[in-house]
Amino acid sequence: MAEQARTMPSSANRLDATIPARGIRNLRWYICGLVFLATILNYIDRQVFSILAPDLQRDIGWSELDYGRIVIAFQVSYAVSLILSGRLIDKIGAKLGYTLSIIWWSFAEIAHALSRTPFGFGAARAALGIGEGANFPTAMKAISEWFPKTETGMATGILNSGPTIGAIVAPLLVPLIAAKLGWKGAFVVTGVVGIPWVFAWWKFYHSPAVHPHLTPEELAYIQSGRPTILKHRVSLRKLLGYRQTWACAAGKVLADPAWFFYLFWLPKFLAQEHGLRGAAVGPYLATVYVFCGVGSTIGGYGSSLLLRRGWSLNASRKLVMGVSAGIMPIVILASKVRDPWTAVLLIGVTLAAHQSWSTMMYSMNTDLFPSQAMGSVTGLVGALGSASTILFAEITGRMLQRDPNLYFPMFIACGTMYILALTIIHLLVPRFEPAKLD
Repeated sequence: MAEQARTMPSSANRLDATIPARGIRNLRWYICGLVFLATILNYIDRQVFSILAPDLQRDIGWSELDYGRIVIAFQVSYAVSLILSGRLIDKIGAKLGYTLSIIWWSFAEIAHALSRTPFGFGAARAALGIGEGANFPTAMKAISEWFPKTETGMATGILNSGPTIGAIVAPLLVPLIAAKLGWKGAFVVTGVVGIPWVFAWWKFYHSPAVHPHLTPEELAYIQSGRPTILKHRVSLRKLLGYRQTWACAAGKVLADPAWFFYLFWLPKFLAQEHGLRGAAVGPYLATVYVFCGVGSTIGGYGSSLLLRRGWSLNASRKLVMGVSAGIMPIVILASKVRDPWTAVLLIGVTLAAHQSWSTMMYSMNTDLFPSQAMGSVTGLVGALGSASTILFAEITGRMLQRDPNLYFPMFIACGTMYILALTIIHLLVPRFEPAKLD
């Protein structure tokens, strides 16, 4: 890699003169590691409520529709935060943006321990959504600043496996904490663990051009093939006028509802259909989310490998997306099988395909837009995805309120929307050409 960097036209002259001759090799992957850890924390915190939901529902008392609306409270604030935080991150940068975000969502997580009613939990979930909405706009801004095009797929795959690790850790850890400290203690402990990360991020993160431990060779490699730097911010209204924006949005609007359905309703599905509750559900959920991590990594690695072997950006991304979309319909069988492990394996395979798809969606943002607009683009398309998720959650809540066993139609929808999404993406961007922002 170092030899490759030396053959490229050097932009190291722009490096701050104070950068020492001996820096940290492959520093960009350490940055990716910090972002990966933040995303793990993000998903641990949001999973606590859904894991404890069957017991909380029994102890505090709320209907299926109440539960659906508590989920919606998170999604509404999350969607609003995606738009606002994306714009803010482009203005203040990833360093300060991540710091403020994690401090906010850590305290919002702790606030769940003060809740006593469905409304109280809804308010705490809304506060959590405000903080957590900044995670992916900030993470993708950092990835777009620190990685060249040939590596964004792999870096995004690692980042996108963060939700998987969080979703594996949470069902194993949360019931144990709740058994020892009660459900309030589970929210407090998971909220507090974000604070040490904030200190590490603030000390270690800088943009590449001014990082005190980045070597000139790695800076030149990172900056290779970058598009022209924007001289001004692009308005959200203007972003909506680009077909590239709507292509990115289509992949989120039609896929995000499926992911959040699994995230919020899978513990309830296993409790309702297979009688698995509390600590008993942990191994099943962990198995499902191991598949997710594999899918994230395979999707990102596969796309980057194809690029290094000479495939076009268009072909390498769409091949991975096509394979992922083709796998998804097998999840429909999961609602009909009686053996819980068979259901879990079917859901696991489809979630692996989803995470591969999701990795390509985030990579598309970096492919089609410059890093200076990454927060805004990621936030905007994420908010549109959240809007569709809110609608899907309301429909799910109403259907399960009427019949708690009515999961089959939801699995049909979750299994078929990806093929439609890929068709729309291909029609909007038959070739991956960056938006010409001016």
